[in-house]
Amino acid sequence: MPETPLRTEFAGFPWQPDAAQLRAWQRGRTGYPIVDAGMRQLWQTGWMHNRVRMITASFLVKHLLQPWQAGEAWFWDTLVDADLAANAASWQWVAGCGADAAPYFRIFNPVLQGEKFDAAGRYVRRWCPELAALPDRWIHRPHEAPDIVLRGAGIALGRDYPAPVVDLAAGRGRALAAFAAIKGAAAA
Repeated sequence: MPETPLRTEFAGFPWQPDAAQLRAWQRGRTGYPIVDAGMRQLWQTGWMHNRVRMITASFLVKHLLQPWQAGEAWFWDTLVDADLAANAASWQWVAGCGADAAPYFRIFNPVLQGEKFDAAGRYVRRWCPELAALPDRWIHRPHEAPDIVLRGAGIALGRDYPAPVVDLAAGRGRALAAFAAIKGAAAA
């Protein structure tokens, strides 16, 4: 289960492995604060809340189209509460290839998830201190903040905090196209 998808049609899923994107995700350098906060917390403490696990996992496999096995292996190596079956089953659920998988179209938007579950930005400010001076309105979307706001917070995107590694709409579209391709192949 940690290596092979339970739904056999996913064996041919068009993943786009990219070592740089995987590394950015592992180190909390994606340009999406809730993802980065979660991954930094995981790296520093070996733990993160279940909601953040789902957000970070969805981002990796759907927005970045990185193989779920890469995320599963990283969580296995870094989580202090790792459980082989739960970890593998959870990653397959998020990727859409497990026994009771999330629908393929369930693609968490990390900006909206951050605004919903960390509205005041306390979690992000704790784990991404370089963003601490941003107003709440921009804490989950620094890439959309006006230059004057970024300067006032002492942030230069790409220097102090990374620019987004992927455009969310483009990543979502790419994921939906990949899922449609395997759905079409399975029907043929």
